[in-house]
Amino acid sequence: MNAVVEIVFILVLLLTFTPWLICAKDRRLEVKMTLVQNASAHGAFCLDGSLPAYHLHRGFGAGARNWLLQFEGGGWCNDIPSCLERAQTRRGSTRYMTKYEIFSGILSNNASLNPDFYNWNRVKIRYCDGASFAGNAQFDNGTSSLYFRGQKIWEAIILDLLPKGLANARKALLSGCSAGGLATFLHCDEFTKYLPNNASVKCLSDAGFFLDERDISLNHTMRSLYKEIVELQGVEQNLDKNCTKSLYIPELCFFPQYALRYITTPFFILNSAYDVFQFHHILIPPSADPRGHWNRCKLNPAACNAHQIDVLQGFRRDMLSALRFFFASSRRGGMFINSCFAHCQSESQDTWFAVDSPRVHNKTIAEAVGDWYFRGRVTKEIDCPYPCNNSCHNLIP
Repeated sequence: MNAVVEIVFILVLLLTFTPWLICAKDRRLEVKMTLVQNASAHGAFCLDGSLPAYHLHRGFGAGARNWLLQFEGGGWCNDIPSCLERAQTRRGSTRYMTKYEIFSGILSNNASLNPDFYNWNRVKIRYCDGASFAGNAQFDNGTSSLYFRGQKIWEAIILDLLPKGLANARKALLSGCSAGGLATFLHCDEFTKYLPNNASVKCLSDAGFFLDERDISLNHTMRSLYKEIVELQGVEQNLDKNCTKSLYIPELCFFPQYALRYITTPFFILNSAYDVFQFHHILIPPSADPRGHWNRCKLNPAACNAHQIDVLQGFRRDMLSALRFFFASSRRGGMFINSCFAHCQSESQDTWFAVDSPRVHNKTIAEAVGDWYFRGRVTKEIDCPYPCNNSCHNLIP
């Protein structure tokens, strides 16, 4: 009899909650791609020559004249072979991209999931150039062609959005994740020049604060990569002139820690002190660990030995050191540096704003960003060292 009761109970649960689950899935916001049809007139092409694109979901009500633009991320290409390969993927061509993108987290239109930006015009700018929207060059050897036109893509998309209402924005936020977060540093001040003088314009970088850091073999792996990107794709001409004039090695201005002090627009830095991409590719790139001593630690921080934890804590200290000037001198800046093993936290609902979202000083990422943008509060949240924060999701790929 008990078994029958249990079966009936399970059936009731299924009948009760299955429609809700289906409905929840149906409520996902899928936004159609818009190709920039006149991009060719501006010389704006993806790596393979296809037209650049974005996804726009219109704002409404009190947010109808507010705009949030989010740069998509997705790494870089630093030589002809890697860029030719990238041109045959969604990272280098709109031909291979999904035509609909799910908007969640900071892009959600649900007030309970994104209380501050849900009714804004929200734009996802697709990434197809391989240099954080900053290059302006071309390769053609008679057999193959590559368009390194990230700067032109950025400009063409802005020009396409201005007559759609961006030109009359009251409030605006330029944001981005990973390589898109780096693009936010590179284009923040430029963004403000397109908008009305009385508009409230701010910028947010999520997981874009890539460090100029030696790896465990004491090699400048990331510096070498960035140098190759800047040279290949003609990026230096588009870097901040004050920054490039101040440094003996101008291409270092591709690193946020050098460009940041020259940005005048209010800026918010969202980053993990143990950013997974930087952990795996800057601090411990495969070239620095050929025997795989770090493999278990990379997959699970709980498996790291005492020496490995010390190395990770050193990386955290270096990140905070690189941010010290910004922390002390920026009156209009904000930051949220948590101790989670993650990379990109603003577009995921779980990490942006949910019951179990990561918190620092009992504040979610969404709450910290909202306090900084709207409520004029000093928001510079720095987490304690790993493993003190048990609200972390530790999103190891």
